[in-house]
Amino acid sequence: MTVPGIGPITASALAASIQDISAFSGPREFAAFLGLTPRQSSSGGKERLGRVSKMGNRYLRKLLVVGAHAVLFHRKRSNDALRNWADRLMETKPFKLVAVATANKLARIVFALMRDATHYAGTPA
Repeated sequence: MTVPGIGPITASALAASIQDISAFSGPREFAAFLGLTPRQSSSGGKERLGRVSKMGNRYLRKLLVVGAHAVLFHRKRSNDALRNWADRLMETKPFKLVAVATANKLARIVFALMRDATHYAGTPA
């Protein structure tokens, strides 16, 4: 719950849904499990990424996107790396696209915390 955008409901839902984090080979596969990564249609070594697949756990994805909205709404109050990254992205991209990208980043942070069994230490940028 120390991660920005992850509250008690999201944390308990993640803990209840993901029993064995080692089942995922990496953070991208975990984000893909939640349906937060772009669909790939690559051929001949040329990588083509499409829209976000939305294939995965709908409830967890919704909680992460709502948490990302909270992070984006309150990004002026804090000066951590996540919110600074979101600020730079907001300059050129629409709000909802940045919200889904932030949810993807939150999923990857959660994966790393669950894999290493550590606590989040938001480093100031």
